[in-house]
Amino acid sequence: MEILIKPIVTEKMTSQGEKFNRYGFLVDRKANKLQIKKAVEDLYGVNVESVNTINYGGKTKTRYTKSGVNNGRTAATKKAVVTLAKGETIDFYSNI
Repeated sequence: MEILIKPIVTEKMTSQGEKFNRYGFLVDRKANKLQIKKAVEDLYGVNVESVNTINYGGKTKTRYTKSGVNNGRTAATKKAVVTLAKGETIDFYSNI
């Protein structure tokens, strides 16, 4: 099971990383906080102080087309906000 799907790189998460040493990730919906902590520590080689998770349910979407109304649903996701130990950082742009 791939626990970390991708990092969240937005203005808000970038400012949180600079001010509070917090970084966001999209994670597998079945992963718990201990698994997320271990995955971040193994992948980036940092010490994690805490992990906060947020579950987002999928939204219902409706499109009006020539052939009629299409109803669908977006995928549910889970985000994790990871707080690192003092003095530790993660550089997402190093391998671009």
